[in-house]
Order: sequence, then C-alpha cells, then structure tokens
Amino acid sequence: MDSTAPKGGDAEGYHRPVLLHECIKALNIHPDGVYVDVTFGGGGHSREILKHLGPNGRLIGFDQDTDAARNMLDDERVTLVAQNFRYMQRCLRAEGITEVDGILADLGVSSFQFDTADRGFSYRFEGKLDMRMNQNGSQTAADVLNTYDAEKLQQIFGEYGEVRNAKTLAQAIAEERKLRRIESINDLKALCEKYGRGDEYRYMAQVFQALRIEVNEELQVLQEFLEQSAKVLNPGGRLAVISFHSLEDRLAKNFMRYGTFGDEPEKDAFGKITKPFNVVTKKPIEASPEELKINKRSHSAKLRVAEKKIEN
Repeated sequence: MDSTAPKGGDAEGYHRPVLLHECIKALNIHPDGVYVDVTFGGGGHSREILKHLGPNGRLIGFDQDTDAARNMLDDERVTLVAQNFRYMQRCLRAEGITEVDGILADLGVSSFQFDTADRGFSYRFEGKLDMRMNQNGSQTAADVLNTYDAEKLQQIFGEYGEVRNAKTLAQAIAEERKLRRIESINDLKALCEKYGRGDEYRYMAQVFQALRIEVNEELQVLQEFLEQSAKVLNPGGRLAVISFHSLEDRLAKNFMRYGTFGDEPEKDAFGKITKPFNVVTKKPIEASPEELKINKRSHSAKLRVAEKKIEN
C-alpha cells in the first residue's frame, strides 16, 4: 500500500459516492494542494482525493451530522470539522487556512440518512418526522407541519417541492392538526395518499423534499457556501458541485456563470461584468450507464465545475 494512502472509514456502508472519478478529474488535484470536501459523509470522495495528494497535501472535511464521525479517515493529512458548511470560511480560518486549491460539495442526503428510519428522511419507513441533518438542530419536520400557517406551508410545498396542489395539501394539514398533532411519517403519508395528485410516490417525494429543504435551510446554506467559495479559492482553483434537484442546480449554475444567483450577471458602476469563475462544464456531467446500474441514487446527479479566475 502507498504510504500516503488513507486508512479507516466505511464509505460503502454509509454512502456510495456518486460521480467519483468525474469529481477527481474535475478538481485537477495538485499533490501539495489544500482541498475541502464540505459533505464528508462516508468519506468516499475524501478517500479518493487523498489518493492523489502527496505527503504535504491537506484535506479538510465538513459534516454537521454526528454519525459521519464514525467514518473519519486515519490519516494525518485529514481534518474533519463537525460543522455546517455554511461556516466554511470561518472554520478554515480557525485551522489556519485562508486559501484552498479545490472544493467539492455533494449536496443532498446520504444513503445512510435515507435508510435510517428514525432520521425521518424517507417515506419508505415509519418513524418520527425529523429530517434534521444536524441532530442538534432545534426544528424538525413535525414542528414545521404543526406550527407553520397554511399560507407558509403552501409556499414551501410549491417552491421547494413543486407540489401541484400545494394549497390543498397545506389547508388539509392545517385542518388535520386541529384534531391531533402530525408526528409520524405515516401521519403525513396518509394525508399525501388522500390529497395527492399524479404518481403517488413522486408526490410524496416532492412533499418530503420540500420539508427537508425547509428544516435544513438548504438553499440558503448553498448560497452562503457558494459566495464563500469564491473568496477562499486560489486563482485557478476548482469548485465542483453535485446537485440532485433543479433548485440546487440552478443556484450552482448561475453562480458559476455569473457570480450571482439570478439569470444574468451584475455590472459595476462602469458597466463591467465582475464574476469570479470561468465555467469548466458548459453542461452538467451526469452518471454513466455503468454507474447507473450499480448506484440508483446517481440517476438525478448533476456535476458542475468552475475555475477561479486568474486575474491578468
């Protein structure tokens, strides 16, 4: 075994990394560079990054889920930060790092989280409506369902889940909780089955996605992270983002293309467009037929890559 090869971790049991080799190629890894994996999870991507680093290279992993700590890699080049990656820049400074050579984000929920019933991420199991990626977080999905007014619930279902009859479902939830608190996955499934439209499983997936995004403030976190990535990357450094739904993908695409989250760039007082990145992937990279066969989760994955501009 190579003396610099990482040891430890259980990525296969926790989560199979998607677009693994595509990510490594996209990061254009330098052996002595500093790299950040802001969604450490099972350590699968991190393990592969380490294979391309020399003894002087360094990797910083982020994961707010305490379950991820069990996958910590036994390698002195690795530091695992138990924080949400919305605090990336601050935490890197605490480690004495102000600039890095590459950043990887594999967004969404890990297979381990989906497959653990008491985490409440999947409608396939019965359990509490939790959905917190940070298990120390104060607000659960049940709290959202039982405290938000119907108008706010409608907004969440419509914007984050693209639920077709968001208003009807929101009003049904508001009426149901007058009789009893909505606590379990089966409680919510019963409402979805009664009021859902179209394919039953797609409908539930959209509702669960909307709640998960709200509980974890996922879109706000992504925007904060993308803005920080432009500040901490060295010129020529790479940003690689894997998204799993159109809301995430649109934010990543626009920021890489324009440096903003809208559909066009902003201009300074002199009319000059100022954007931090050059886009590497004109179209997102998707899973190969071979990967799709062995990893169903990869079917919706889209990888976008950008490179920090080198100023003349």
